[in-house]
Amino acid sequence: MTQEYLQVENNVVTNMLMWDGDVNTWQPPADAIMLVQATTPSMVWLPNDTVIPAIYKLTEVIGFGSIGFTWNGTVLTTNQPEPTDLVANSNQPIVTGIQTI
Repeated sequence: MTQEYLQVENNVVTNMLMWDGDVNTWQPPADAIMLVQATTPSMVWLPNDTVIPAIYKLTEVIGFGSIGFTWNGTVLTTNQPEPTDLVANSNQPIVTGIQTI
């Protein structure tokens, strides 16, 4: 069965590819670890929906690995910095009062 794999070299995801896992048709680099995307846990930034402005925290989810994520042997971790709340940090003016047509 063909599925998406994450190719990990030196503990960093370097490639994402579709592969059937058959080493007779293709072999990954000798030093690479191949992880099945659909079953690999990843730590990614997710917002806390109950707090405004949003507070983000690293949360474990399955199947969200990407190029640049690091692998510690158990879980992948995003390489992206913590997001900031887009509404709170926008340059849009804050308007109060009643809207009229």
